Amino acid sequence: MRLAVTIAVGDEGALREGVARAAASAADPVHVEEVILQSYLFVGFPRALNAMRAWRKATGRAAPARDEDAAGASPAGRRVRGELTCATVYGRLYDRLRVNIRELHPALDDWMIEEGYGRVLGRGALALRARELCVAAVCAATEQDRQLHSHLHGALHAGASAAEVSAALAIAGERLGPDSRDRIAHLWARVRAVA
Repeated sequence: MRLAVTIAVGDEGALREGVARAAASAADPVHVEEVILQSYLFVGFPRALNAMRAWRKATGRAAPARDEDAAGASPAGRRVRGELTCATVYGRLYDRLRVNIRELHPALDDWMIEEGYGRVLGRGALALRARELCVAAVCAATEQDRQLHSHLHGALHAGASAAEVSAALAIAGERLGPDSRDRIAHLWARVRAVA
């Protein structure tokens, strides 16, 4: 979670330090690479590219010869996996989400399902619980409250404990001022009250 937040809001020096910490830790390198890969979805390709470049340099690990995540290779496969993953994250609000996003633009709905949940968040190399904790931390650190609200629920739906979500928010809070931390704490309290 700390690396996900650093990728999202850290400068180049913080990124190098964060990647070095991850490389020196006992974390599974495949899991670290999945966190880096999914970062493009929330903070863009430039930050994801810089993070992966720093990871390769810090670890000396070569990129895999190919992406082993074949389940998401075809558009139909991505769509099915995306619908299942998104339904897990949103629970009973899934159908309403789909209507709301389609009303914004049909392309956004397709991209959310096929790209966001099918190609990225539905990848099997990292548990959805861990992915959602990272997403919640990034949404908090970048002050995307509407998406944070959804992904706080999503982390719980994916099996994260309230303590794990609180830890993710604490990591994000290290990068925020007191007013932002208070706002996020109130949001988390509202989510816990209805969860």
